[in-house]
Amino acid sequence: MELQNTVKEALNVLYHHPDDAVRAQADRWLQDFQHTIDAWQVSDNLLHDASSNLETLIFCSQTLRSKVQRDFEELPLEAFQPLRDSLYALLKNFSKGPPKVRTQISIGIAALAVHVSVESWGDGGIVNWISNEMRTHSEYIPGLLELLTVLPEEAYNYRIAARPERRRHFEKELASSVKTAFSLLTACLNFCELKYPVLEAFASWLRLCSGVSASTLALHPLVQAALSCLNSEQHLEAAVNVVSELIHYTTKNGSIGASAHMPLIHVLVPHVMGLKGQLMDSSKDEEDIKAVARLFADMGDSYVELIASGSEESMLIVHALLEVASHPEYDISSMTFNFWHHLQLQLTRRESYSSYESDVLIDDERKKRLHIFHLPFQMLVTLVNSRVEYPQDYDDQSEEDQKDFKHIRYAVGDVLIDATEVLGGEATLKILFMKLVEAVGNYNNDENYKWQPVEAALYCIQAISQSVPPQEVEILPQIMELLAKLPHQPQLLQTVCATIGAYSKWINSAPVEQPILPPLVDILTKGMSTSDDVAGAATLAFKYICEDCRKQFSGSLDGLFHIYHIAISGEGGYKISADDSMYLVEALSVVITELPTEHVKKALELLCLPAITALQEFIGQVGAFQQIPARQLTFHIDRLACIFRNVKQPEVVAGAVQRLWPLFKTIFDLRAWDMRTMESLCRACKYAVRTSGRSMGITIGAMLATIQALYQQHNQSCFLYLSSEVIKIFGSDPSCASYLRSLIEMLFSHTTKFLLTIQDFTTRPDIADDCYLLASRCIRYCPDLFVPASVFPSLVDCAMIGATIQHRDASRSILTFISDVLDLANSSNGDKYRSIIDSVILPRGANLTRILIASLTGALPSSRIEEVSYALLALTRSYGTKVVEWGKGIISLIPSSALTEVECARFVKSLSDAASGSNSSLTDILEELSDVCRRNKTVQDIVQGALRPLDLHFTLIS
Repeated sequence: MELQNTVKEALNVLYHHPDDAVRAQADRWLQDFQHTIDAWQVSDNLLHDASSNLETLIFCSQTLRSKVQRDFEELPLEAFQPLRDSLYALLKNFSKGPPKVRTQISIGIAALAVHVSVESWGDGGIVNWISNEMRTHSEYIPGLLELLTVLPEEAYNYRIAARPERRRHFEKELASSVKTAFSLLTACLNFCELKYPVLEAFASWLRLCSGVSASTLALHPLVQAALSCLNSEQHLEAAVNVVSELIHYTTKNGSIGASAHMPLIHVLVPHVMGLKGQLMDSSKDEEDIKAVARLFADMGDSYVELIASGSEESMLIVHALLEVASHPEYDISSMTFNFWHHLQLQLTRRESYSSYESDVLIDDERKKRLHIFHLPFQMLVTLVNSRVEYPQDYDDQSEEDQKDFKHIRYAVGDVLIDATEVLGGEATLKILFMKLVEAVGNYNNDENYKWQPVEAALYCIQAISQSVPPQEVEILPQIMELLAKLPHQPQLLQTVCATIGAYSKWINSAPVEQPILPPLVDILTKGMSTSDDVAGAATLAFKYICEDCRKQFSGSLDGLFHIYHIAISGEGGYKISADDSMYLVEALSVVITELPTEHVKKALELLCLPAITALQEFIGQVGAFQQIPARQLTFHIDRLACIFRNVKQPEVVAGAVQRLWPLFKTIFDLRAWDMRTMESLCRACKYAVRTSGRSMGITIGAMLATIQALYQQHNQSCFLYLSSEVIKIFGSDPSCASYLRSLIEMLFSHTTKFLLTIQDFTTRPDIADDCYLLASRCIRYCPDLFVPASVFPSLVDCAMIGATIQHRDASRSILTFISDVLDLANSSNGDKYRSIIDSVILPRGANLTRILIASLTGALPSSRIEEVSYALLALTRSYGTKVVEWGKGIISLIPSSALTEVECARFVKSLSDAASGSNSSLTDILEELSDVCRRNKTVQDIVQGALRPLDLHFTLIS
């Protein structure tokens, strides 16, 4: 009683106390209470207590539902019957009570049925039990109807802590009870007030009715009732849910063919088509229109293969979907977007015509269908164009609304791309160009006319740029000429700039007699000085133009450098952000790459000069360099990284890095403690190494010597990923073997000295991630240096310690390293490494197997199962029966309350099958093992307590 009062008091505090901190404390206490064994009885008592208020009833019903779903195994076997009786008594008590409470209790009873076999439930299972109760207690039919509704939903609810095998049995039990459920629901149709919940329950059970034929359903009273309710405002939503499920049912069993479903399809389609008039009925509620539109969208998505045939009947559906697409509300019109995409795929993919015997017949049929659907897709392009118009009040909208509008534009862009696949890029461009011409004409002739339609048409033209062929010469020259004449309204100018960038490849191949590039560059420079957003679009477009028209710019370097220096200096009114200025760096870098070799060096120096000058000035501030914010340094270093990445002249870049090395060395030495600066500098060095390759010469040696020394002092993970790039480039070069061997020994030996516990890994996941990425790269590029290294055994030990780190990337890197070691031993060249790998893995094999099984069963998140499973499979392939013996001993440690003997035996057998090389389903068994051992927190704790992966003792080899 005291605990019940405490729960009530905590709920009162949670909902009514004025202090946020006190409410948060009450919330934590209530959450902890829900995990206790006492929560069963207390929640049950309070639900039966007539004095409990609504807040208490809702909380306790949620708690009891959650306990049944997740913690049913806490109870003794004999507790089932009293629990079921109590829950049913509550369902009856609340049959006319708060709906939220009744729903939670219904879900609780359904979850109970998932846990308990038909034999234990009695009465032939829960559906027959409900049937008996309905016959004997008709006054409780509404509550039992809700229970009947949630039953199929709980069959697929993976929050219920049932074993996979029991879940499969429950699904079969329900599937075998479909006819009983349908009979109950049919009988309930006699009660007019129950029609809505009956239809809701019918929709729920349709997901399990694969054993019922389409011809039977077509004539079923429940189906007829649902179809008749499509014209009833009172029952429309429930009727739509039923018809939607019926449509999906007709596409589920593809193996039996569409013809078997035709009796039902012929009943459904006319009824849905009969709702077409409601789509534009202004007297209809918007939610009702949405429900009807959803039916048309479902019909289109489900029957797209039939519709793609282009028959007269199918074209009626297409025109109805065009009406949905024309609806002024985007939420309604966008329901059809998936249909247009799938229809486009059906019309254009060769697989759709596999039934035709020859290429000639395929081509003829494809052309015929594309011709049939030409007009609908033309209409679609016209309809969606207006969807992307900026709202008049855009500037006053919230950030969230503006983000939603951008998503709308992206979605419309995808629809237009689908249209180009059917119509062709040029034909689509013509339609959009006519829209643009019309909008520009209206704008020029009416001073009150808005700019939005002009921008919308241009945005659509930009969206299809990848679909317009480079040889198009009719429309695009007119568009490019028109761009310079458009007003410089910010959003319009932003789209103008984006359009220039989008058509950069076409601009490069445009007829040379037309001086098309200079006026477009003028537009971009104008955009750079308009606003932040426009400047961003202009600089990105400038980058694309330079990438694709680089040869045309090679004689205009002075002009490009003029733009660059104005932008970098901040003078001249440009509004280019630091991040966007990187586009200009990229732009000039690619142009420089096309210069004759004798001119590249000078151009590269000019490009690097602003960044170098700034860095030298910072270094010259004696005593103050240490206090300079990292961002002021990385801003310039990142520009150098961008240059090294994009100037594809290995010898020139290598020479530049050699000249800059003293500057880099100074920054390394003075700022080695600064993670952000080191990451930026290592990134610059990485791109220099990647571009220069073996042209780096002596600079690479100095670089490696520097990072080796600094890594031992400052433990910066970026030194590891820079080393990883070096290994990739130089790992197979025999002339580099000596200093790479030294690099490997030093980096790994130092890392393993401070990653000694799982806590060390958790504190520095970046180190763990980059260390094992480097190790895997060593296996790939220089196994001859890595595997015989004295640090190799320590690195394996270290991986076993950190294997259960929760950090996603670090965990994956460690597991991948373990798999790579085992795969190397099994590879075609693995014989020469086999003895070393065996000497390292075999003494640790039992512990490694235990760690992997613990990781599968809860030590790592379920999202790591694929990587863990692969590592265990690789281990099994390598050491066969030994892994089976280890696995058998380890799995036996798990108590039978968590894992039954049958489940253990299934795991050992699958492991044995994998060891013998048979095509076993080890991965599926491992997933099921993971599911069983994670079914609730109590079981997971029992399993981890038995396997204790963090308590294993390893002997580190120095």
